[in-house]
Amino acid sequence: MANSASGMAVHDDCKARFLELKAKRVYRFIVFRIEEKLQQVTVEKLGQPDESYDDFTASLPPDECRYAVFDFDFVTDENCQKSKIFFISWAPDTSKTRSKMLYASSKDRFRRELDGIQVELQATDPSEMSIDIVKGRAI
Repeated sequence: MANSASGMAVHDDCKARFLELKAKRVYRFIVFRIEEKLQQVTVEKLGQPDESYDDFTASLPPDECRYAVFDFDFVTDENCQKSKIFFISWAPDTSKTRSKMLYASSKDRFRRELDGIQVELQATDPSEMSIDIVKGRAI
């Protein structure tokens, strides 16, 4: 089903992999990209459960937009082990204007397809999604 604003469809694989991350914790993170020629969002990379937040941020291209989800584990002030699923919209300043517009216009529809997102972050620079910011948003 295409997004009326941008014409982007969401590949079934995106939802299937997200459900595996959410329910079975098979992945630590998923990076999604828009395949402009196909007019759809597809899975670009699946992060294994033992991969770190640094591995995740390193998998985002420095000059291209992406969507991503990250399963963030943390310990609360009450010493409880918790996990939150972050949706990250990555649009670096160095990416093409057309790409930024395409990702921005498709984001809300795509995010709605992923039921279970708890926190949303938008970043144009790695400092805007540092581990400290993620921890602060999780608690």
